[in-house]
Amino acid sequence: MKKSITGFSKLSKRGKLRWIVENFFVDPENVMRELKSYWLQNEAQQKILDGFSENTISNYPLPYGVAPNFVINDKTYCVPMVIEESSVVAAASAAAKFWMTRGGFKAKVISTRKVGQVHFIWKGDFSKLQSKFPQLEKQLRKNAYPITQNMEKRGGGVVDIHLVDMSEHEKDYYQLKVTFETCDSMGANFINSVLEEFAKTLQNFIIQDTNFTDSEKDVMIVMSILSNYTPECLVRAWVECPVDKLGSFSNDIDAATFAHKFCKAIRIAHIDPHRAATHNKGIFNGVDAVVLATGNDFRAIEACGHTYAARDGQYRSLSYCKTEDGKFKFWMDIPLAIGTVGGLTTLHPIAKRSLELLDNPGAEELMMIIAATGLAQNFAAIRSLVTTGIQQGHMKMHLLNILNHLEATQDEVDLALEFFNNKAVSFTAVREFLNSQRPVDKKLSKAFVYKKT
Repeated sequence: MKKSITGFSKLSKRGKLRWIVENFFVDPENVMRELKSYWLQNEAQQKILDGFSENTISNYPLPYGVAPNFVINDKTYCVPMVIEESSVVAAASAAAKFWMTRGGFKAKVISTRKVGQVHFIWKGDFSKLQSKFPQLEKQLRKNAYPITQNMEKRGGGVVDIHLVDMSEHEKDYYQLKVTFETCDSMGANFINSVLEEFAKTLQNFIIQDTNFTDSEKDVMIVMSILSNYTPECLVRAWVECPVDKLGSFSNDIDAATFAHKFCKAIRIAHIDPHRAATHNKGIFNGVDAVVLATGNDFRAIEACGHTYAARDGQYRSLSYCKTEDGKFKFWMDIPLAIGTVGGLTTLHPIAKRSLELLDNPGAEELMMIIAATGLAQNFAAIRSLVTTGIQQGHMKMHLLNILNHLEATQDEVDLALEFFNNKAVSFTAVREFLNSQRPVDKKLSKAFVYKKT
């Protein structure tokens, strides 16, 4: 068995797959057939997917669901969600329905600026460079204009350029910190192209300016790259209604008690980072699902969101809650650098359909939809935690997964759901229940155990 190879990337897709199954699997022919079965029948679409990454040998399917009844700024949406975790879509849908009759979700974009940096090492006199910065900035904008002109025509481009002294943290380290407006595109390629042009201009400016001595003309560009921390690309989503309009909840919890417990749960997530991590993960269950469905970068969104949650030095909840003058208000500010044109948003066939499902929103409208979905997910999770407990919904999905694994019929599923309504769920208990319903020749052996597939 050979587990290393030279020239793997030059093999055909079938060649790559053949080498993989023959060297890493005990049943290569079956694995070959299985992985090929996930290839799209539509060859043109499969070619598009293969172009998104490298060394592709198959596709990795994820469930594509929808959460209906989302009323956001008085407009009703059916929100697409791509996620593999049980209960997330159901929870978002339930929260959307709950707030639909209580004014719906409100959202507004606070700002849409994105950030990029040119990091450089320079041993010169910083005050001298500062004094020359107005001239440098003019040259930076001029030289980058061939790159920025089309974005400027759409209302975007380079907003601000700042010279930042970081030498107290690292000797001779400075930055050009640049803010951008990229309209409906996420703008990563645009930002990085501008920054690399800025780096060239910076070096040439110092070399050519006679005010700098020969010893000052050596500028080392460390890197030119956008930042995924975009605190000025910010959206707010919220819900509010009179406390007495919240209704009643499981376990005989009235509206006032619910509101009090809910706000305390949010406060705890501001105080305790252990709770905050799980709390914010629930928010991103909703956020990531829509980000994925629309072809945006969920890894960048998460990195930014978690950094924003720790902006004061302690990791905290992204959401807030208060009851005041008889009114319940629950809200969240979250940075979301996303796009609706360019990249996967226009290349991925399902991403295009997701945007069409949402009535082809611009970037700002999509920011509001994503934020509202994250807030809905957070509301649903906290509502469960302070009323029935989180496990009730999770265990139902766990039960269904076990029943599916045991190849239960629909009649057996219905009976099992009723039987385990108030009982502990385990693989053994479900297997024994099914055996109690089946004739002898169809009973499951104790050797039939739960295996991850």
